[in-house]
Amino acid sequence: MTKSNYDFDVLYLGSGHGTFDGAIPLAAKGVRVAVVEPGLIGGTCPNRGCNAKITLDAPVALQRQLAALKPVLTGTTKIDWTANMAHKKAVIEGLPAAIGGLLTNSGVHLIQGRGTLVDAHTVNVGSQTCTAENIVLATGLHSHRLNIPGADLLHDSTDFLSLTKLPAQLTIIGGGYIALEFATIAQAAGSAVTLVLRGKQALRHFYQPYVEQLLQQLTIKGVKIYRETVVTAVKRVGDQCQVETDTQPTWSTDWVLDATGRVPNVENLGLEKVGVIYNAKGIVVNDHLQTSVPNIYASGDVIDKVQPRLTPTAIFESTYLMHTFAGETTAPIDYPAIPTVVFTSPRLAQVGVTAETALAHPDQYRVVTHHVPDDWYRQVGQETSGDNCLIFDQDQHLVGATEVSDQAADVIDTLLPAVTFKYGPAQFERLIHLFPTISASAWGQL
Repeated sequence: MTKSNYDFDVLYLGSGHGTFDGAIPLAAKGVRVAVVEPGLIGGTCPNRGCNAKITLDAPVALQRQLAALKPVLTGTTKIDWTANMAHKKAVIEGLPAAIGGLLTNSGVHLIQGRGTLVDAHTVNVGSQTCTAENIVLATGLHSHRLNIPGADLLHDSTDFLSLTKLPAQLTIIGGGYIALEFATIAQAAGSAVTLVLRGKQALRHFYQPYVEQLLQQLTIKGVKIYRETVVTAVKRVGDQCQVETDTQPTWSTDWVLDATGRVPNVENLGLEKVGVIYNAKGIVVNDHLQTSVPNIYASGDVIDKVQPRLTPTAIFESTYLMHTFAGETTAPIDYPAIPTVVFTSPRLAQVGVTAETALAHPDQYRVVTHHVPDDWYRQVGQETSGDNCLIFDQDQHLVGATEVSDQAADVIDTLLPAVTFKYGPAQFERLIHLFPTISASAWGQL
């Protein structure tokens, strides 16, 4: 990139994965980079999202594994919520400084504060004004809040991940990743959980027969699930909250989590002033991640896109922009297969062509199913439930996979290269896996 007369060559609003994974190598190439961040460096995922969640979930997964191995293993395990939360804090509290160090050590200029667009090349941060040849909007999402009486009594995912004391009774409104994952964690730690679904289904973008297996497992563990139920109000009654709905009798609960989704951070950025087009789903971009203003780009969850809003997607977009700004490519972004997983017990994961699509087009795809407990390797850990679908095209390339099981995440991750690069029988035969492992088990099904 040729040096411009602006203060910076590239300026990012936001410091999450939509920024720092690309900004660090970009600055290391000699490009003048600035990052504006009003909160914690690293954004949602490291500080109040994925990293915190998976740390809290680690003892849950272990607890489930130990329970499955009875009577080989005896005794009971109980999660100490306070200790688990302290462990979470110890794991993630150093991440903002660590990420900030990586940014500054690579030459990125960090600016603390909220940035707003003045024009296509100018950003205000408090009393400071910065100019840049290119600007990247990577402001992410925030929690949606229900507009109902008693909305001030509702909590969001950040609140849950900071709970010092686990509520004895917990009500969760929603049927997405956050709702199902937090229901799993809270129930395993001893909370009586009620899950409220607005429609018939949860996790609508996943294969519903497998979602039903997951919901059945939650029900067996004691989670109460209400379907086709709309929460109409929440009232304070003494030390508890009273939840009112359109279909169920009212009930009392200690704490209510509003997990009804996340919405893009597009407000008060000056988008209207400079002509950046956006809608309720996020900022509109073309196939080069350019907005309606050519030198202003967007990256990460704030984009209106069909690709899943996940950390790996944001990393891929940030890296793509790095190559673009470094003058290493002029090609449009070409998304590969993007895997996704719900960290529940059991896990639910998928990649590539979905089972629904394949079953609806038998002339294009072949679907092979397996019952997880039939695999000898799964019997080692005494897995008693779980299934998967492997999807092949007419040339016998693996093009998709879906699994519900305790090890679904590792299975889908193992199969990811085959889906991404469309491996067929000849490539399958060339791969020699460590044995016995979940990788060997997964590939043995092909």
